[in-house]
Amino acid sequence: MNTRRCDGAPPYAGRTRGAVADQAGRGSESGRDFDVLVLGAGSGGYACALRAAQLGLRVALVEKDKVGGTCLHVGCIPTKALLHAAEVADAARESEQFGVRATFEGIDMAGVNGYKDAVVDRLHTGLSGLLKGRGVTTITGTGRLTSPRTVDVDGTSYSAEHVVLASGSYAKTLPGVELDGRRVVSSTEALRLEEVPGSVVVLGGGVIGVEFASVWRSFGAEVTVVEALPRLVAAEDETSSKALERAFRKRGITMRTSTAVESVETTADGVRVHVAGGDVLEADLLLVAVGRGPATAGLGYDDAGVAMERGFVLADDRGRTNLDGVHAVGDIVPGLQLAHRGFAQGVLVAEDIAGLDPQPVEETLVPRVTYSDPEVASVGLTEAQAREQHGDAVETLTYDLGGNGKSQILKTQGFVKLVRRTGGPVLGVHMVGSRVGELIGEAQLITGWDAWPEDVAPLVHAHPTQNEALGEAHLALAGKPLHAHS
Repeated sequence: MNTRRCDGAPPYAGRTRGAVADQAGRGSESGRDFDVLVLGAGSGGYACALRAAQLGLRVALVEKDKVGGTCLHVGCIPTKALLHAAEVADAARESEQFGVRATFEGIDMAGVNGYKDAVVDRLHTGLSGLLKGRGVTTITGTGRLTSPRTVDVDGTSYSAEHVVLASGSYAKTLPGVELDGRRVVSSTEALRLEEVPGSVVVLGGGVIGVEFASVWRSFGAEVTVVEALPRLVAAEDETSSKALERAFRKRGITMRTSTAVESVETTADGVRVHVAGGDVLEADLLLVAVGRGPATAGLGYDDAGVAMERGFVLADDRGRTNLDGVHAVGDIVPGLQLAHRGFAQGVLVAEDIAGLDPQPVEETLVPRVTYSDPEVASVGLTEAQAREQHGDAVETLTYDLGGNGKSQILKTQGFVKLVRRTGGPVLGVHMVGSRVGELIGEAQLITGWDAWPEDVAPLVHAHPTQNEALGEAHLALAGKPLHAHS
């Protein structure tokens, strides 16, 4: 397909975009209201809308709540604000180790929530202005797919050449564990607590569970994490899981792995959590963090004929469903439920619709970060996955952050672990330690471009930075170790 006009502009460039719903091109050359109508204004949906508008398409964005979706309002942004507040609390509590005399008097949840909400509000205002400035029509209401070309929003029908499904996800629970929003809560309610609980049981040792466990421990709560799988953050490399568990034990966080929850009862003062083996865990609060499910029920997808499986929308690597003109992005598509994955998919779908030839999003090259203390970051294959694909032709190297000057300044422990195909490129990078999530960009480039350790070793990394640890690890794997490694 020829993806550009002879003047170099995208094929849709120059088309007029509607600013409000009733001026959005009704009676246009296509006979439809919009070129692209996006159902859901989360990371995937708004990214698709912005990129499509940038390419000259007439775009509408349907959202029943606020633009920004889960990530901005009850996910990535507010949780990371809490985690930064927790970091500040720890810094005040432990300041004397840096020669600073400070007093830690406690957590003011009203103040913490005010700080958190202000961050969210500023970003929401900025995003709303950006959408308006790009000429994206924002339609407030609940959208329902009625055919491959039409969407009903609270009784009003809109048509489009392309419909993009981006309805996001919801917090799941377990059979017999009922969320009451007070004693038994999801992450949504956990973000709105008005006081720090004295004790918490966190059901689920994945990303959401360990992040909240980290926050509450820093805030002074007694925390117990219950996980049915054998280790925390089980999707990560086993070495990373073990390092996180050691750090959590040192912080006084109790962990019950390989432990199933049998029932939960609420009391006047809190909750009782009955686990396998007959033990009963009592706490002020139970956070249910067992993952997120696709928010697709009741939205007309299956009735319209969209191919689905277990509530997820099936789409190819270009976001195309089985119905011509219907696309899907983000958490409703099987795979990693990460905001930046959805964002990248949204851009991909917009460019695909516009007739460009974008490169599909490769799942293994999507970076993953758990923002607990310590952080866990990774991209590419774990050691186990690499050995499944390449057998014994796999090498690993672990560089301890003890040899990194900036890590010593920060007083963090952890490592950089590299996984490579023997005599070949780096297949995966796994890191544990304070702020290692900031290193994932270079790690993604290394794995995404099939770099060999010998390619990275000559690169100069600024000193003193934690980024040097990546350089030192590749030097060692290239056969030129300068500092201790294992």
